[in-house]
Amino acid sequence: MPQNYQLLNPNTDVTTTKTLLHEAIPITGSIVSGTYGTFPNGGNIKNYTHGMFQSVYDYPYLSSSANHIFDLTMGYDESSDLSQSAPTTAGMQSKKINIYNQFAQVLLGYTGSSNQVEIFESDLDYGDNDRQMKEAFFVNFSRLLSKDQVKPGTFSISLGRGTWAKPVALNYSQATLITLTDRSASLTQGTKSTPGGTYGVLYSGSNADSRCGLVFYEAGIAVLSSSVFMSASATTEDSIPDFSCYPQDAASANLIYDTNASMISQSISGNCDALRHRIYNLSYNNTTEINSTIYFCRVPANSFNYSSNPTYTTNSKINVKNVAEDLPVSYITTVGLYNAQNELLAVAKVSEPLRKDPTNEITLRVRLDY
Repeated sequence: MPQNYQLLNPNTDVTTTKTLLHEAIPITGSIVSGTYGTFPNGGNIKNYTHGMFQSVYDYPYLSSSANHIFDLTMGYDESSDLSQSAPTTAGMQSKKINIYNQFAQVLLGYTGSSNQVEIFESDLDYGDNDRQMKEAFFVNFSRLLSKDQVKPGTFSISLGRGTWAKPVALNYSQATLITLTDRSASLTQGTKSTPGGTYGVLYSGSNADSRCGLVFYEAGIAVLSSSVFMSASATTEDSIPDFSCYPQDAASANLIYDTNASMISQSISGNCDALRHRIYNLSYNNTTEINSTIYFCRVPANSFNYSSNPTYTTNSKINVKNVAEDLPVSYITTVGLYNAQNELLAVAKVSEPLRKDPTNEITLRVRLDY
C-alpha cells in the first residue's frame, strides 16, 4: 500500500446505484422489405436451410456494415385446429409446433399440474385458459438493439391489413392499418412476471377486447396473435384475403391464402415474408442498465499534505514552497483503490491537480461502472 492512504469505511464511504439509459429505436417498413433488392429476396434478408426462422438486417447481411435487427418466425400449438390440418409443405408442421412450444417453454414455463408447456394468452393472467393465442408470429429483437430490455410502455408496431398489392395505403384508415402498443405498461405497472421475465399486453385500441399480442421486455420478443389480421367485420381469420407470401411462379399466380391457410400451407419463411411485407413501422426504446459502486475517498486536513514523489523535494527542500515558513502543500492527481492484500485494483485520475494543504480537506467521489 502506498505511503499516503486512507482506509474506507464500508458503512459510510461506499454505496451502490443503478442507472437506466434509454435509446429510441425506430425501424421503418422500407428497411424491413424493399430497400435492398426485389421483395421478397432482399439482400438484407437471410433465410436458412433449416427454414425455421428468418433474420433481418439493416444493410445487406454479407456486408461488414450490416447490423442484425430482429428474427421472424411463426408457429402454433399442438392443440390448435391448424395442427390437425394436413400441411402442403413437407416437414413444416412439426417445425411450426416445435417453434411455438420452444417460445412458450422459455417465456412462460410449464403448468404446475401436468407439467405441460403453457399457452400464450393476450392478458395479464396466463394459465386461466382465457384469450389463448394458439397461432402466433414471433419477432425476436437483436440484443444489439434491445440491450438489457425493451422499455415498458414504448413498444409500437403498425401492420397493414389491406390487399396484398397495397397492404398499407398512403391514406390509410384503421381498417387497413392496425397499430399495436403496450399502452398500459410502464416501469411500475401494467406488466406481469413469468419465467421468461416481465411482459405487457399489446392493444390495437382503447378497450380490453383489442388485445392481440404480448411483448416480453427482458427477452426482447414480441408475440403477435394471428387474429391481428382479422378484419373489422370478420369473426375469424379465415375471411382475411391476400395475406400470404407473394406467388413465386406463374403456376401459383392466382394462389392467395388467408391467414390460417398461409400458416398451414406456406413455409415458415413464406409466412415471415408475408408478415414483413405488412410491417409499416416499428419502434421501441431500449434499456441499458448501468450498475455503479461509488467510493467516497475522504482527505482529512492533517493528511496528504506531503508527496512521496522524488521530485517533490530538492536538497531536503519542498519545491512547491517559496517561503520556508509557508504551510506544506501538495497536489492530488490520482486516486488508487486497494484491496485488503495491498494490491492495486483501480486507478482514477482527476481532471486537474487539486491543491491540498493543512487548511483544507477534500472528498473525492470515485465511481466504478459495470
